[in-house]
Amino acid sequence: MTLAFTLSDRCPPSFMIDENGKCQLVSLYQRYSAPEGFGGLRKPLPEARDGFSPQEIDLGRYLFFDPLLGGDKKTSCAHCHHPDYGYADGRGTAMGFGGSGVGAKRRDGAELERGAPTLWNVAFLRRLFWDWRATSLEEQAQGPLFAAAEMGNTPAQLEADINANGTYRRLFTQAYGLAHDEKIGTALIIQALVAFEASLVSLNSRYDHYAHGDHNALSEQEQIGHNIFRSFVTRCSQCHTPPLFTNVELAVIGAPEPPGKNFDLGADPIFPDMKLRGAFKVPTLRNISRTAPYMHSGSLERLQDVVEFYNDKRGHAAPEEQNLIIHWHITNPNLRKEEETALIAFLNSLEDETAAPVVPNAVPSGLGVVSVEADAGLKN
Repeated sequence: MTLAFTLSDRCPPSFMIDENGKCQLVSLYQRYSAPEGFGGLRKPLPEARDGFSPQEIDLGRYLFFDPLLGGDKKTSCAHCHHPDYGYADGRGTAMGFGGSGVGAKRRDGAELERGAPTLWNVAFLRRLFWDWRATSLEEQAQGPLFAAAEMGNTPAQLEADINANGTYRRLFTQAYGLAHDEKIGTALIIQALVAFEASLVSLNSRYDHYAHGDHNALSEQEQIGHNIFRSFVTRCSQCHTPPLFTNVELAVIGAPEPPGKNFDLGADPIFPDMKLRGAFKVPTLRNISRTAPYMHSGSLERLQDVVEFYNDKRGHAAPEEQNLIIHWHITNPNLRKEEETALIAFLNSLEDETAAPVVPNAVPSGLGVVSVEADAGLKN
């Protein structure tokens, strides 16, 4: 039976449709004001990428989960940014072109150098990838699509496959009003992907309820952990600044590499002469309970390992021969075990996937969609 794919005319959760038919983000954080660099509870959000129509967001959803976008017709965006793993992939380093399976079970493909970062709240970011090399979601999307070791596609092949699919031609026409003989180009495909990715907003955790005035939203232990998080002893919030829980900057923290892996220069080749050897983007802590293992190459398996890493001597895991300039916020806070436990409890309070999109159980290509362990009954 052929499925009749249609595009939604409703905005995703957290968005409201405007008079022009575009989806605009709505959040209590947009009502707040605070000085630049202020790290309090009610800090305003940076400007988000929004203003996409419901139809192009929904079209991007189908594209995101469709292996037709992979050069091997087996790899979709969702294979490395999977809903079950906080839109990361549950691996230390991502598995690219030719792999099979998802998450930690994905194998037989090209082993990449770094892990797949979460896509939650990427609408607010102006620098993408671990090394900051992309300055827009459009630029970021092209990287994996056309990298030989990742999705292994080419612009010509991508356009040919999409244009040859009658369902996609109909859906693109619905979303963008294409003329009958108008070609679907790479830029339009990427625009739809960006529209979907920009809709992945996570701002409704128990922490957010607490920040907006519900003082019972966090347990006593979590509130203690929050106070530790924002203290000048640990300085966690100096880099993982609310409400995004990242300052979107680069930092050298001296995280270890997994056994047998060569030292990763990080952003140094991208920004030479800026003393960024071993520097990586400060990741968001939103949904961090879903995105293990941690650091750029997954060298730390658990949140407990991460907290212990920061609680140890400054630069203790950095290779001496690399002469890294460790960020000045990295100190030795000497937390007690109960303080470490409270801090981890607070980090777990940042989990929120209430606005997660529905994973389609079928896509226009007819190729297989990544499995979803959390809910096998989702409908398209």
